[in-house]
Amino acid sequence: MQPGRSCPLHYRYPPASLNRPPEIVADTLYVIGGLYGNLPALQAVTALAAVEPGPPSLVFNGDFNWFNTDAAGFAAINETVLAQHALRGNVETELAGDDDAAGCGCAYPDNVSDAEVGRSNAMLTQLRATARTFPPLRARLAALPMNLVATVGGLRVAIVHGDCASLAGWSYDESALSNAAGLAVVAAHCTAARARIIASSHTCLPVAVKLDTVQGPCALFNNGAAGMPNFAGTTFGVITRIATTPAQSPAALYSTVLDGVHIDALAVHYDHARWRQNFAANWPAGSAGHLSYHQRITSGPRYWLNRAMRSGIHINTTLLRQLRAGGNLE
Repeated sequence: MQPGRSCPLHYRYPPASLNRPPEIVADTLYVIGGLYGNLPALQAVTALAAVEPGPPSLVFNGDFNWFNTDAAGFAAINETVLAQHALRGNVETELAGDDDAAGCGCAYPDNVSDAEVGRSNAMLTQLRATARTFPPLRARLAALPMNLVATVGGLRVAIVHGDCASLAGWSYDESALSNAAGLAVVAAHCTAARARIIASSHTCLPVAVKLDTVQGPCALFNNGAAGMPNFAGTTFGVITRIATTPAQSPAALYSTVLDGVHIDALAVHYDHARWRQNFAANWPAGSAGHLSYHQRITSGPRYWLNRAMRSGIHINTTLLRQLRAGGNLE
């Protein structure tokens, strides 16, 4: 099997392992998945946090590295992120090691082309060469956990990179949640982890759903990517906010409420022009990164915001009017 498609055994853990005392207790929690080395996006997240009534707990749930192959960018991203709560995604896991058997560690499904998988493996190899020049940071990446547990307003939150069974799991991909079988997997994970909220990323496209389980209503929020556009015709990232108070930010996209705890997808409006310059400097035309990601970074994926919102999720009404006027709904 091509490296980058298989899920290594050491990536896996039982969902019940998340049924443990929380490492984080917060009134406001930001879950920031898929920063992908985007320093302007990191600065935009910091700006969002600064206007909260109280300082939120920030959790970077993996793949905060990817495009940042320059030494300055690698150092800036990792030194900032590792000062907060963080867990390792497949990128950090593979950066910390030297085994090429897993490639990028993405465990891509069959609908991703071999060419794209090969380019991701090549990108990981290039980024690992940068990481090797920072042994202390590399050691800190290796020491990060694969998941974290938080409580917000008394509700338990399972924070994972992939899903509640694997660091690189795809159970929370938007396509996996389009049928009853996929939703049943989420419900089973909530029950085993004794979590009312699951926050994930990994699959690069956002999706959110509220569902009934034996322990009551639960919610899954996959934020897609904090450091890349997530919807067609847009240039912003997305993070997940979980808090005892509703989001006051105009960046709120869609939301739900569980027992008085508010869960919102927030837009991360970073300096897009500066990010494109940074990306082009590391991944010029013809490079693996440019071939795989330039179009998405420039104009977003072929994915519309209304596809991210599933049962029990409500859109910001002002945003809905704006999207309809701009033709940005499928």
